[in-house]
Amino acid sequence: MKIILFGKDGQVGFELQKSLSSLGELFALGRNSTNFCGDFTNAKGISQCIRNINPDVIVNASAYTDVDKAEEDLNLSFSINAEILALIADEAKRVNALFIHYSTDYVFDGNGVKPWSETDRISPINVYGLSKAKGDEFIQNSGCNYVILRASWVYGVNGNNFIKTILCLASKERVLKVVSDQIGSPTSAMLLAELTAFIIPKILQEIRLSGIYHVCPSGETSWHDYAKFILDVRAKVGLEPNEKNVDIQSALTNQFKFPAKRPLNSRLNTKKFRAAFNIELPYWKIDVEKTVKSILKCSNN
Repeated sequence: MKIILFGKDGQVGFELQKSLSSLGELFALGRNSTNFCGDFTNAKGISQCIRNINPDVIVNASAYTDVDKAEEDLNLSFSINAEILALIADEAKRVNALFIHYSTDYVFDGNGVKPWSETDRISPINVYGLSKAKGDEFIQNSGCNYVILRASWVYGVNGNNFIKTILCLASKERVLKVVSDQIGSPTSAMLLAELTAFIIPKILQEIRLSGIYHVCPSGETSWHDYAKFILDVRAKVGLEPNEKNVDIQSALTNQFKFPAKRPLNSRLNTKKFRAAFNIELPYWKIDVEKTVKSILKCSNN
């Protein structure tokens, strides 16, 4: 089996390199790959790359993810998160490859408290969400065999994320204000990568399993309680001599002036995924604790 991985240097791509390598011949590509064939600003290079390799599976972990900057970078956000996906989906159809892509809870408006299902109406409230929703639409309409995995609050050992931000701020500040009215489930890049490797052989054997799935750990939390848990893990590992306990205060989203609006309800209903692949998903704290410990271990070496 030949697999192309786009976005090998990101949080999810970093983990996918490990999980996908056991499935077959892996072509892991990033922005600096030979002949720019992993550069999402080079459509011709992407297209030629797919035709040259003629893969069985294409996995895209590349995305424009700066939610606030996307409000200004509208053209680049849509180019990377939507337009290039239309091209990849067309090429996937041409070579009869399975196309796996990662999307987000930000395609929903965040109203209510009910976990979002795959059939719920799409209604993004910021440019990032709009660009991701358009990318999903392009893939669905392409006619290729695809799987779109929508996840929430993705983090990992590699790259920048909420865990690293909290650990960094906690080493400098005595008081942190974190929003408590946005609810979701932190999803590890490692979990997404492992699940991707798990479902690929199953889908190739039973193509009717193609489609959109919501994937995240069980349980839910707020960013505020998420931050508290991160520092609880740090405390269990053992504080450095120059680190002090931090007072994490709760705040409402409207107390912050972010360029982009944030959905308050990021809960995702994973029933469809669990039923289709006969799998249970771990509680969110399990992978968060592993990741915090890994990050702290790396920072101390």
